[in-house]
Amino acid sequence: MSYTTIKLEVSDAIATLTFNRPEVLNALNPEMIDEFYNALSGVEETSEVKVLILTGEGKAFVAGADIRILQDLDPLGAKEFARKGQAALFALEAMDIPVIACVNGFALGGGCEIAAACDFVCASESARLGQPEINLGVIPGFGGTQRLARLVGKARAKELCMSGRMITAQEAFAMGLVTRIFPEETLMEETLKIARSIAEKGRVALRAIKHVIDNGFDIDLKTGCALEADAFSICFASPDHKEGTTAFLEKRAPRFTGKLK
Repeated sequence: MSYTTIKLEVSDAIATLTFNRPEVLNALNPEMIDEFYNALSGVEETSEVKVLILTGEGKAFVAGADIRILQDLDPLGAKEFARKGQAALFALEAMDIPVIACVNGFALGGGCEIAAACDFVCASESARLGQPEINLGVIPGFGGTQRLARLVGKARAKELCMSGRMITAQEAFAMGLVTRIFPEETLMEETLKIARSIAEKGRVALRAIKHVIDNGFDIDLKTGCALEADAFSICFASPDHKEGTTAFLEKRAPRFTGKLK
């Protein structure tokens, strides 16, 4: 499928989706959101892909929503725009494969919300993140108030959303929003190293980890551990557990072949 606002490339089991409106710092418009959503479905259906990386073309990851679009929205149009963005991020969050945000510049507004919906974030030393919607007289609409609070805590989320300030990659790391920081010139190379390392692991176990952590986060410990035990046992239905244990005993690298479907 061809796209006009994003690029999608697959190489060595790694899919890289690049937001591609660099002339407006990859600002989100309805077309980009639709193409993003459709591309996620395509990646899910591609059995060879084991990890997805999201990044941006040029100087930004995503610098927020296209202000020209926001300016003309009425309340009903605004709700539809928010629902469209939320649907895309729920689809991103629900992917069976690991998703890494490679934040190469500004990740503001919708860009910060996209990063927060990924499994973890790698950022350049010069990256800037934030939820500046308050400066436009509105609030985050793609899940920012909710995911940010869950990642960095209620007080920090309120301060960031109420002040609208941008934070550095280093501050985002200290808060738990960013996982790894790399020099700008090696960001993609280092992110790919992480992605390749994860892609070598078993698909079934990777999906189980995502499922258990995401679904167990907001429930009590005992129920979460029961969820973990169920997922642990399901891993034994995959040939990967036999390959992994055998490879360990034979002192060789495992060759995982388990499938999700």
